[in-house]
Amino acid sequence: MNTEKKIRVLVAKPGLDGHERGARVIAYGLRDLGFEVIYTGLRQTPEEIVSAAVQEDVDVVGLSILSGAHLTLTRKVIEKLSEQNANDILVIIGGVIPDNDVPELKKMGVSGVFTSGTSIKDVGTFIRSNLP
Repeated sequence: MNTEKKIRVLVAKPGLDGHERGARVIAYGLRDLGFEVIYTGLRQTPEEIVSAAVQEDVDVVGLSILSGAHLTLTRKVIEKLSEQNANDILVIIGGVIPDNDVPELKKMGVSGVFTSGTSIKDVGTFIRSNLP
């Protein structure tokens, strides 16, 4: 029997973005790679995302954002994680993210940025190699 703790990943769609295909593909793909995945569904507030992350005791929060509001929404999620003393949760983001915004996202605390076309295997490998 495998007693190794599964890595828990919360996949969230913050803001008003109504397109969830990519988030669902990532959620199912990570599950197939052996991760335990919680998908929050559409139109989640930063507060709802952080509340779910803390309640579910996740290792990773993955934000899927296509709306163009990635800087604002990600900053709010990271601020709320900090308020909950949950700075140990790895934050990654995927979606339509301009290259010019990647340094700002990293500066605010995002560990990884994945744009369209990134393989799910690469996301899984990144998560495993960036958790303690």
